[in-house]
Amino acid sequence: MDIAALQTFTSPVVLFFLLGLLAAVVRSDLAIPEAIAKGMSLYLMAAIGLKGGVAVSKSGLDATIITALAAGIAASFLLPFIAYAVLKTFGKLDRLNAGAVAAHYGSVSVVTYVTAVEIFELSAVPAAGFMVAVLAAMETPAILSGLLLAKGGSKNGDPEERGEMLREVFLNASVVLLLGSFAIGMVAGPSGFAEVSPFFEAGFKGVLCLFLLDMGLIAARRMMDSRAITWRLVVIAIALPLFNGALGVLAGTAIGLDVGSAAAFGVLCASASYIAVPAAMRLALPQADPGIYLTMSLSITFPFNILVNIGLLTALAKALGGMPL
Repeated sequence: MDIAALQTFTSPVVLFFLLGLLAAVVRSDLAIPEAIAKGMSLYLMAAIGLKGGVAVSKSGLDATIITALAAGIAASFLLPFIAYAVLKTFGKLDRLNAGAVAAHYGSVSVVTYVTAVEIFELSAVPAAGFMVAVLAAMETPAILSGLLLAKGGSKNGDPEERGEMLREVFLNASVVLLLGSFAIGMVAGPSGFAEVSPFFEAGFKGVLCLFLLDMGLIAARRMMDSRAITWRLVVIAIALPLFNGALGVLAGTAIGLDVGSAAAFGVLCASASYIAVPAAMRLALPQADPGIYLTMSLSITFPFNILVNIGLLTALAKALGGMPL
């Protein structure tokens, strides 16, 4: 087995996630206040955006970055169509719920990506900073394709409601903060970032550990409380990140990304949104069952990616890049 897969289970970041899972399973009253969890989320997104912007300010925009952005947007829009077909046939979901779930499996999870970046560092295959921009670009196209699938191309609906949904899609907190901090990092450059780096670098891993502790608690508790998930949906929630992730690594390698960035693109394709897309689905598809799409993305796919799939995708990217495993 590639050393990255083993290091996943010795990283404090992942071990804190496992602690959260265990605490929830044994019914501990351990909890992180919601306000603190939100603050940690804002900190992590701002930090990763800033670092990405600074990295791009060093290298400048080039054909590789533009190609990666185009590939990310295309993947985000197209992957829900694969998910929808599987959810309708094997998963036995109706059109509405299949479309809502499919949107999650084309969009991205910021926390999965941030965790992957730490594991890539352990494996000596760091991802390029511009992959943060790819992450931000991949958050919204999947929502549009998911709505198209769920509604069958229908144009019915209240214009005011559609406007609110579009606002949620394009101006949600994660998109604004990621793109905004990325832009700040590009403008400030290495010299400007040096002024705030003690705050955004020294505490990053510690905050990530506590944030994943909270995510472990939430994922396990939601899974234990869910009654809407069938064995078929559990299989899909594991099979989709495996397939999408492998496809992403292959595509990343084909367009010329380095090993770490190809692995990062695979992780982005494998991850499933549990923040931006659920918020959009609540507005656009209120009849869809959140017990299905939230449980699949947060309680099954997210732990699987953190504990298993990041290591597998790193190994695949190394193999395709000709690096020793």
